[in-house]
Amino acid sequence: MQLLRSILVLAVAAIFLGSAVLAQTKKRTKPPEKTPVVATVPTPSPSPEPVTDARSPKKNERPGTGSSTTKNSAPPATIATEPTYFYEFAQPDFDIKKIVIQHDEAGVGTIMFIKRMFGDAVTDPINVSRETMDRINAAYAALNFLDSTENYQYEKDYAHLGVMTFRLKRGDKQRMAMFNYTTNADAKALADEYRKLGNQFIWVFDISVARENQPLEAPKLLDALDSQMRRNEISDPAQLVPLLKSMIDDERLPLIARNHAGKLAERIGKGKK
Repeated sequence: MQLLRSILVLAVAAIFLGSAVLAQTKKRTKPPEKTPVVATVPTPSPSPEPVTDARSPKKNERPGTGSSTTKNSAPPATIATEPTYFYEFAQPDFDIKKIVIQHDEAGVGTIMFIKRMFGDAVTDPINVSRETMDRINAAYAALNFLDSTENYQYEKDYAHLGVMTFRLKRGDKQRMAMFNYTTNADAKALADEYRKLGNQFIWVFDISVARENQPLEAPKLLDALDSQMRRNEISDPAQLVPLLKSMIDDERLPLIARNHAGKLAERIGKGKK
């Protein structure tokens, strides 16, 4: 029994001694030192010196003063043809109180008109068709307009119908005539052609505005065009076909207007009024 106690005492002493030695060993052990990372800085390469070109212009040289002989290959600007046909209608009490049409011999020109309820002048480009130009030229030729001195005004004054002014220029010759009513068949035919031109291109303006801003006005405008076509009050309905066809698929417009536009285009294509 005494021997067993001695063994236990020695075992406990050995355990304490081992713990003390282990603690001392841990205290003396140092953590490994970290190796510092050195960042590599790239060495900047020397900037190349600018090479001076003997052919370069001086800094204070004005553009275009160099000795280059290269010519500009751009085509020259197109010069607009001077209008030689002039028409004006004026009646302050009408809805369209003033219309001015001017164009060249090819039919290219402008239309200006003023609506009484708005007051602002509207100017749009126009392209008079060859068929219409033929009728206008035929009327002028029948009148012998440039060489004639005839007064086309009827003996009575009908100013309430509006005053029409025509002016034609050919080379050094030009002449102007004014009347509000005439019994001369050729002068009346000339006035009719320009009235129809005004009707056509003002309608084009109105329907274009309606498509953008007031699509609900389109049915009424197409009814008006239909009526004018039946009364032969449109200069050249065939010119309206592309516009009418473009309206068929315009979803901004009421369906009734789109259908009407398609029917008018079809009717014009068949040569019907």
